[in-house]
Amino acid sequence: MRQHAPGASRDMGLSTPRAAGLAGVVFALLLAAAIVLVRLALPSGGDVEHLDVSSGDRTAIGVAVELVPFAGIAFLWFMGALREHSGPAEDRFVSTVFLGSGLVFVASLFGAAAAAGTVLEAGQPEDFGRHFAYTLLTTYAMRMAAVFVFATSAIGRRLGVFPRPLTVVGYATGIALLVVGSSVPWSELVFPAWALVVSLYVLRAARRSA
Repeated sequence: MRQHAPGASRDMGLSTPRAAGLAGVVFALLLAAAIVLVRLALPSGGDVEHLDVSSGDRTAIGVAVELVPFAGIAFLWFMGALREHSGPAEDRFVSTVFLGSGLVFVASLFGAAAAAGTVLEAGQPEDFGRHFAYTLLTTYAMRMAAVFVFATSAIGRRLGVFPRPLTVVGYATGIALLVVGSSVPWSELVFPAWALVVSLYVLRAARRSA
């Protein structure tokens, strides 16, 4: 059996929540910035018959498309660090839902970014790209985000690592994303806001443990 130096296990235990917290903060800020840029550049109202994308809007979309891959990488790191922090006491069923919903969310997010990026290419139907991007983001990605929030809140409650108010906020966030995600504009910002709150709590808890 491999021997660890004195205090090594303690340092490893502290590094995991810090990594989760930092990755969550990066993900929340990048995703929120990308959503705001796309929302401002591509109107989602059904009354817009012909989309006229200005040069400034194209620049905003280009920046958003470049931010999404980094947001996805940070989210995967956030998932991995949270799952490692749960340790062997994790519930396999809930953890499977946690992992599956997170991966589908990232895939849907990348697809939405790719669809939004089609408006930057000459000769492409801009209205189709806009509708396709919003469908992937609000109908599929946000509902997978809701499942991820539910699973994360359930794991935090069972392991006792989340306080009751944070768990309640998580369930409320999941319900909002699941029910109104595709019908209320800007509601997708609820997910990065939740991720930011959870990440800041994890960082604060790690600092107290240190």
